Amino acid sequence: MDAVQAALIALVQGLTEFLPVSSQAHLVLYSLFTGQTYQGLDFDIILHFGSLVAVVAYFRRELLAMAGDWLGALVGQGQTADSRLAWLIIIATIPAGILGLLLKDLAEVALRSPLVMALALIGFGLVLGWADWRHRGQRDEYSLGVRDAVIIGLAQALALIPGTSRSGITITAALFLGMTREAAARFSFLLSVPIIAAAGLLGIVDIAQEGVETGPLPLLVGFSIAVISTYACIHYFLAFIRRIGMQPFVAYRIILGLVLLLFFLRS
Repeated sequence: MDAVQAALIALVQGLTEFLPVSSQAHLVLYSLFTGQTYQGLDFDIILHFGSLVAVVAYFRRELLAMAGDWLGALVGQGQTADSRLAWLIIIATIPAGILGLLLKDLAEVALRSPLVMALALIGFGLVLGWADWRHRGQRDEYSLGVRDAVIIGLAQALALIPGTSRSGITITAALFLGMTREAAARFSFLLSVPIIAAAGLLGIVDIAQEGVETGPLPLLVGFSIAVISTYACIHYFLAFIRRIGMQPFVAYRIILGLVLLLFFLRS
């Protein structure tokens, strides 16, 4: 992998990781159109760490408040809105964490095909469109309860199906629970922090066994572009959905799914 290829893949990853459109599907499309094989595990991990740095940087105030109040609650200083939100993030992470460990091989091998991705893009895209169309929600992330966190966490586990989109399915569940679009997106982004961090740490264990395949320059380029593009994506996405909503992403998912179906039927 050279620096140009690393930059292109990182840009695709960074711009789609937090949009409800499936970064996996876009990376598959990149491979189909360019004929280049998907990057190694080490490069994949560095891109996700880039996205993690971006989301932590963007929500640094919220995360610091949550972490501080959560630790304070543990030592008996009492619960606050931020400590409660931190607990809800932890609760919502558990279903995807458990199912991710149990079904990792199935998701990475048996379900990783253009057909599965295409059907997931279209099917879950239509569900997102329905949730957004019936949108009447006024709740923010601080109004959620344990039951809501469990429901969103179970929805996040569906992202094990390639093409689903982790952000897309969690935003969909949050909209059905009556949250505003911006609050649904914010909770989805905050929820990404522990799951991306955990996946990255597990990946590092695998790298320790298999070794590093990618050179230092592509890794540095990929990480840098992933951070910048992910940060910009989060910022503009929140502004976009406030004014326009989710329907453009629904249409995009359907078109992308049809393109993948075309490739599947022709192969």
